[in-house]
Amino acid sequence: MKDHDYLAKPLPQKQVFKRLMGYAKAHWKLLTIAMLLLIAGTSGQLIGPILVQIFIDDYLTVQNLDVTPLAILGGLYLFLHIGSAGVNYIQLYLFQKIALAIIQQVRVDVFTQVEKLGLSFFDRFPTGGLISRITNDTEQIKELYVTVLATFIQNIVFLIGIFIAMFYLNAQLALFCLFILPIILLVMQLYRKYSSVYYANMSERLSQLNARVNETIQGMSIVQMFRQEKRMNEEFKDINQQHNKAWFKSMQLDGLLLRPAIDLISIIALVIVLSYFGIASFTGPVEIGVIYAFVNYLDRFFEPVNQMMQRLSMFQQAMISAGRVFRLMDHDEPAPKQSEQQAQEITRGDIEFRNVSFSYDGVEPILSNVSFKVNQGETLAIVGHTGSGKSSIINALMRFYPHKEGNIMIDGHPLASYSDAELRKKLGLVLQDPFLFVGDIASNIRLYDEQLTDEDVRHAAEFVRASTFIGKLDNGYKEPVLERGSTLSSGERQLISFARTVVRDPRILILDEATASIDTETEQDIQLALTRMAAGRTTIAIAHRLSTIKHANHIIVLHKGKIAEEGTHESLLRKQGLYEKMYRLQKGKESLAETSM
Repeated sequence: MKDHDYLAKPLPQKQVFKRLMGYAKAHWKLLTIAMLLLIAGTSGQLIGPILVQIFIDDYLTVQNLDVTPLAILGGLYLFLHIGSAGVNYIQLYLFQKIALAIIQQVRVDVFTQVEKLGLSFFDRFPTGGLISRITNDTEQIKELYVTVLATFIQNIVFLIGIFIAMFYLNAQLALFCLFILPIILLVMQLYRKYSSVYYANMSERLSQLNARVNETIQGMSIVQMFRQEKRMNEEFKDINQQHNKAWFKSMQLDGLLLRPAIDLISIIALVIVLSYFGIASFTGPVEIGVIYAFVNYLDRFFEPVNQMMQRLSMFQQAMISAGRVFRLMDHDEPAPKQSEQQAQEITRGDIEFRNVSFSYDGVEPILSNVSFKVNQGETLAIVGHTGSGKSSIINALMRFYPHKEGNIMIDGHPLASYSDAELRKKLGLVLQDPFLFVGDIASNIRLYDEQLTDEDVRHAAEFVRASTFIGKLDNGYKEPVLERGSTLSSGERQLISFARTVVRDPRILILDEATASIDTETEQDIQLALTRMAAGRTTIAIAHRLSTIKHANHIIVLHKGKIAEEGTHESLLRKQGLYEKMYRLQKGKESLAETSM
């Protein structure tokens, strides 16, 4: 099963509900107070009709209009309603406070889990779908706690109180009304059965919509350049239409099984109750106050039922969304971790690959029996055509993905013997496409590391010659950076990425075509900085421009996941093999470009 299909499969609702309730355990004290207030407020509302019944049967009917007891009765009625309103406000506030605290924890938990997942997961799962789970689905769960559960708890307590009052007034008729409950539960069960299918479909279509929007916005330049607006619009319309169809089916179900069905049951129950009192009047007197109170309770009985039925649609949406969130939280695809008990420390930075084979999907090999060694202070360059496996070496060395065969050694110890913290601290990685965060220049270099001072940031920027363009900005190091650094040139973004790496003083420097998107003038500055950076450090450089790696201590040429050639720049040229052909081809293109200028 595809990962996307697996994560879209709903969890059993009983399991989902149990886990949702598990989040409430941490708030049991506040919940207890809210429940007691709820019972108190509901009791105040339920006693009101009994007080009216006493007034009608004991005072109004027999014309006993004594002012003192009537004033006490009226005052008690007014006190109960005002007190009930105040108590219900407090309990509703407490329930919503608990609900917001719970949903905040759910969001933190799911986001924390996503951060723990390995890069292999993000390669396959659409970004928009993840965003939908963390935002839209958790918002639906919030409605469950804030609106649905509070309403259900309040109304269930209210219904229990109504039946107690009904049995107090007329046990025989109240017993008959109990038979209405199975019919109502049957309607609820039918609604839950069919609506779960529709709401699961709706949630999945919404995730697809978010994924399509995210993809289109991220690639808007390509969409417009290749005039793909119409196609993207048609695909968006198609997914949106499927979402609307699922929504329309749920609306049809709501219109049939929610209020109309309950209203019909309430009308039938009212007719039966009135018929009962009508028949009873032929054999003896019937107290008008009892009729009023019973009909009032019957009407109040169906009011919370209707409220719960109307909230049932929100309940179903929340349960489906919660199932999707829990699927994501349960997904176990972590990045490779340290496997040995005792963590090693990187001191020199010597690297060795011993017959390493690597595959992203476990089926198609990307690297096959790759072996090489590079020591402290040396520079290893890796070249090859697109798809030859250059970046895969970096992914395996950084432990972004697990390698199945062979050994990767650092300072003579297996890669698995190092903690993530040690690897991230001692290995500095610069990618071809640098990623900048929203903030300013300084925060993108420091990355919120409180141990790095402003002086450290400035020194790193000066070291890689980034201070030249930073000094020309209006706000210098405080210049705002928009999403992905869109207001900066590719060369400026790369210089900031270099400074970000330099400021942490790594023992091992890894460059994945780091100069590919930099102009020639900037590249000269970078090469000078790299020469200074490489001194005393182990450097691995994936290069597209072969002219930038002439002075590397060792060069390996990859072809279809295997090392085809290796040596120095001069020795590889003398071999007149694959490297020499690549170099001659690039040299010809550069000469042609210079001639055309």
